[in-house]
This record gives sequence, C-alpha cells and structure tokens, in this order.
Amino acid sequence: MVEENKGLLEDIFKPQESIIFKDRSVMHASYTPSTLPHREVQIKQLGNLLAPAFKGGVPSNVLIYGMTGTGKTATVRYVSNELKAASEKYGVPMHCIYLNCEVVDTHYRVMQNIANNFITEWDERIPFTGWPTDEVYAKLRGAMEKAGGLILIVFDEVDRLLCKSGDDALYNLSRINSDLVKAKVCIIGISNDLKFTEYLDPRVRSSLSEEELIFPPYDAGQLKDILKQRAAHGFADGIVQDGVIELCAAIAAREHGDARRAIELLRIAGELAERENVSKVKTDHVKMACKTIETDRIAEVIRKLPIQSKLVLLSVRAGDAYQQPGAGESSLTTGEVYGAYRDMCKKTGMDVLTQRRVADLISELDMLGMITARVISKGRQGRTREISISTDVAKRDLARLLEDDEVLKEVLDFKPAQSKLL
Repeated sequence: MVEENKGLLEDIFKPQESIIFKDRSVMHASYTPSTLPHREVQIKQLGNLLAPAFKGGVPSNVLIYGMTGTGKTATVRYVSNELKAASEKYGVPMHCIYLNCEVVDTHYRVMQNIANNFITEWDERIPFTGWPTDEVYAKLRGAMEKAGGLILIVFDEVDRLLCKSGDDALYNLSRINSDLVKAKVCIIGISNDLKFTEYLDPRVRSSLSEEELIFPPYDAGQLKDILKQRAAHGFADGIVQDGVIELCAAIAAREHGDARRAIELLRIAGELAERENVSKVKTDHVKMACKTIETDRIAEVIRKLPIQSKLVLLSVRAGDAYQQPGAGESSLTTGEVYGAYRDMCKKTGMDVLTQRRVADLISELDMLGMITARVISKGRQGRTREISISTDVAKRDLARLLEDDEVLKEVLDFKPAQSKLL
C-alpha cells in the first residue's frame, strides 16, 4: 500500500514558479497596498483627526463604521503606517498597537496585550492569565509611562470585545490619560455594527465616540478599480481574461459593495485556473469560485454576527422549527420572534432590547440573507412582517456553528412555548 502511494504527491509538492500568480500575497485581504483607490477622502479625514499629535496635543478618540469590505481596516493600517513614518521623520515619539478583537476579546487580554508591546524582557511580561486586574492595570500604566509619547490603540471589530466581555477595557483605557504624564492614549474603534454604541455605558460612549467616520460601500466601478490594481501586482501579465474583473466586481457589488469578497473571488478563480493547469483565468473560474466560497461565507457571517443578532437568528430558527403542524408555510410575526428572543435573553442573562430595536436587527439579518422578512398587508389590521429562516441557513447546523459562544450554550436547543406561537 505504501509503495502504491509513493510519489503520489511528488509533482504537486514540487517547487515551481506559478504561471498564474506573480505575487500571491497581494490577493489576500490582509495585504495593505501602497495606495487605496476611492478612500482618499477617508484617509484625509482620519489624518486630520490624528494631526494634533504633531502639534503638542492629543487626538480625539475615533469610531469608524462601515459594512464588511469597505476598506476600514486597510485605511487605518495605511494611516498608521504614515503616522509612524512621520513620527520618525519629525522626532515625535509615537506607538501604534493593533488589536483584533476577534482574538483579543477579554478585559484581561486587552490590558496584557497592550502592556506586553512595551515590555521586552520575557520574565517581566504579563502572563496569558492569572494576575489580578488591578495589578495588570498598574503594569500597563507603568509600561505606557516608560514608553512615553502618543500611544494609538486600534480595536478592530471592537463590537466583538463588547459582546464577549462588556466595556470594562474600553472604560479603563478611555480614562487612562488622567493617570499618565509622559504618555497619552488615543483609541480608534472599528466596527461593522452602526448601533453597537447603544450597548455601551453612557460614560464610555461619550469619551469613545468623540469623532466618528462612516465608510460607504463600494460600487461596481470602484470595485473594478480595486481589482485592477490588485490584479496588476498579483497576477502574471495577460493572465486574467476580459470580463473576469468586471464579473467579480458585479458579484461583490450585489454583496453590499464588499471589496474583500471581490478580491477573494478573483484570488480563488486564479487558484482554480492554476489547479487546472491552464494559462488563463476565465469567467467560468469566477462562477466556480462563487460556488466554492458561498457555503463558507454564510458560516463566517453567522459566526461573526453580534451576540444580539445571534439571539434574534436563533429565535427565528426556534420559531420556525416549532410552529404548529399544518400551519402552512412556516413564518412568524415580529411579535412571535420577539417573544422567543425575550425568553432567550432571560436564560442567557443578556439585556433585553426593545421590540423596535429587535425589528431593526431582523431587517439587518434579512439584508444579510440569513432570514427572509416579507411585509404583508392584513387589511384593516394593518401591515406586518412574515419572518422565516432562509433556505441557506436552514441547511446548516446553527448549534454547531455557535457552540463556541459561551453566552449562547443555554439556548442552542431552545424550544419556545407553543402558546407563544399561536
């Protein structure tokens, strides 16, 4: 058996130059290009907000909003790089710390991570866990004071930190400047959720959202320009056939102008062409790429939903599953979804949002394709919405996708009372 398999992967693993890609790294979302097409306005706005650092002042804290793939993180990284270059040029002490709140998602880990950026001696660093919070804070404050200058802290997907661990970390950091003399802190928060500040303590909200920037979705023409730039640096010359970039841009424009989606489509189309050992990336490869990533995209969207949106989605799923037999097409009203949602909040200890706010979350889930919410007229009774889980989500095991979320473990198999669905 071993002899039969010998050499099976030899050709696959053999080092060879790709005829498709010139620089594969360019085609990943983590890559920050030297220029950002169609984000010049936002770059200047953020630059102006941070400019007081070079005039002896402390920049205001900034919250940046926009849907996935609108260039928020890339813009902040670009401006941060320019900021560091300018600080070296003009001799202004400055430090930029980037935190991905998908990973760094607790009060302790935020403080530990920031402090350890300034601590070079391994035995002096704060351990992954185990210290009292006040001791971690004291160590952090001391490390910042020793470093001096402006400390820019970027919280990417800051809503994830809030949903997982509350706003203690943001509260402490938004007030730490009063405990510092030689150093000053500026916070940039990046979020896909335009309304996440509603969950913040009013004191945190007022200090954190001193300035706000909104990133609009890209249109098809703008996405085309972005893809042309990436293709020119990432693909070998003449490899991408006419129509490929246009198709990727059109598909992503329908997905709320998501540049990440467009870049991912083009990259996977190139990888499919590479596996086929052909010399051109064609529109057929884009169509195959679309099918390849669709399943993964839905799962990723579900996992990255804010906790309250997950509760609403689970409420719709629970209502769909336990409607009365023979009731016809499975659909719920906003009131029925809200009843199940309210019960789930009680079981999980989460704050109960108003029915109006839950109705907004239902609209957002509908826009994301997670549920369908049709407005129907009931004559004299007025209009209402018929809500049901989408076909794509119904095919998936929500309990498995959300099992790592500690808050939701009590409600993954929630069954609403039948009387509430009548």
